Amino acid sequence: MDFIDIKPFKTRSQNETIRSLPAWTSVEKIAFRFFFIYFLIQAVPLDWHFYRDLFTINWGPLYYRDLFNLARYAPHFFGPDDTFVNWVIVALIALVGTVVWTIRDQKQTEYTALHYWLRVVLRYRLAIGVIAYGFIKLFPIQAPLPSISNLNTAYGDFTAWKLFSLSLGIVPSYESFLGLIEILGGLLLLNRRTTTIGTLIIIPFLGNIFVSNLAYEGGEHIYSLLLTTFALFLFAFDAIRLFRLVSLEKPTVPNRFRLVLTEPWQRYGRLALKSAFIVFAILLYGYKTYAAYQTGGYQFPQNQPILNGAAGLYDIQAFSLAGETIPYSKTDSKRWQDVVFENWNTISIKSNRPARLETTNIEQINADDANRRYELSGSAGRHYYSYQLDSVRHVLTLKNRNPNEQETLTLHYDRPNNHRIILSGLNETRDSVYVVLQKLDKKYLLNEAAKAGRRGTLKL
Repeated sequence: MDFIDIKPFKTRSQNETIRSLPAWTSVEKIAFRFFFIYFLIQAVPLDWHFYRDLFTINWGPLYYRDLFNLARYAPHFFGPDDTFVNWVIVALIALVGTVVWTIRDQKQTEYTALHYWLRVVLRYRLAIGVIAYGFIKLFPIQAPLPSISNLNTAYGDFTAWKLFSLSLGIVPSYESFLGLIEILGGLLLLNRRTTTIGTLIIIPFLGNIFVSNLAYEGGEHIYSLLLTTFALFLFAFDAIRLFRLVSLEKPTVPNRFRLVLTEPWQRYGRLALKSAFIVFAILLYGYKTYAAYQTGGYQFPQNQPILNGAAGLYDIQAFSLAGETIPYSKTDSKRWQDVVFENWNTISIKSNRPARLETTNIEQINADDANRRYELSGSAGRHYYSYQLDSVRHVLTLKNRNPNEQETLTLHYDRPNNHRIILSGLNETRDSVYVVLQKLDKKYLLNEAAKAGRRGTLKL
């Protein structure tokens, strides 16, 4: 492969000598060596687990989950969590590599070609990173509408990050708009001529995500900052020229360096790789994400049978524990206050019994229902249970969905009518329990506002 400057303003024959590229200063060469090694380690997967997952990717409905997890790659030296310590290790490796490279390479005058290839790597790495998040916002499944349990949880029982997520979830059109902006920025990175415009969209977008994660105690601040550093490096290539042109209003020479592929296999190979990226990372991923949205997303359980027609909020009309009737109380730790049956395989119980908080605050797309904990993460006001339904014996076997809790309830259910459920059996301490649930016809402002949007009026 040859690297040349675009011919300036007139045609030259191929036999003419192409003018040499300008030499770099010593500081520029040393800085480039460091950033080349640093960003290459940050962007190019070096972990064999990545390639194992890549070659065992699920091409079915869960394709979007596998590609999303691959798109979130970042080098980890100490456990699976993102930490700035990993950045320090990468920087130390880059520093050592820079010293060795500087000692062994004294004759090179410039690294224009390597700079070009580094930008290519970062362009596509950043593109897949923002597009992966963009589609789960465009089809609003990253922050879904609040569950019935969430709507019946006190504001003060939520963590700051859960409040932020719920606030985004109640405006799905705005969430879709954010996803569209993110995808647009990623698509602009696929062409070197529009890369700078793409970074001008991505930098403030990711910067806002970084600050939001810090302000609301989220877990994505390190990864969002990593993507921001990629965007800043790409933007830096044209930053001085833009400053001279826009701010100083001075004549500015554009970048005229381009890649010349002399062999047919090189041109066809480049086209094949770019086409494959578009097909698998945009078209197929987008379609699979849309299909997941149509079937209910990934934040809530989907794969277990439910008690049909039971979804809603229930008041506790009678409650007995170990044969003793306990009247309604806000302070009693054993007495249930209300129960929610969700539209999926979840029952939540409100009581004054403390719950150990589940604090997962990073984006995870889980295939199995047991690990889909969005509804209970960051919420301390209720106890959440999945249940096994035996419709023949009329038995519900409840298991606490919080990984910090180990408890199981075995309850027989009876449904005298569509609004009443009677539960009897053994609770988590193996004491007998008898509960009469009465369904409440509660209206939620969120749902009523949505209906009003269609009717044009809102009545409470």
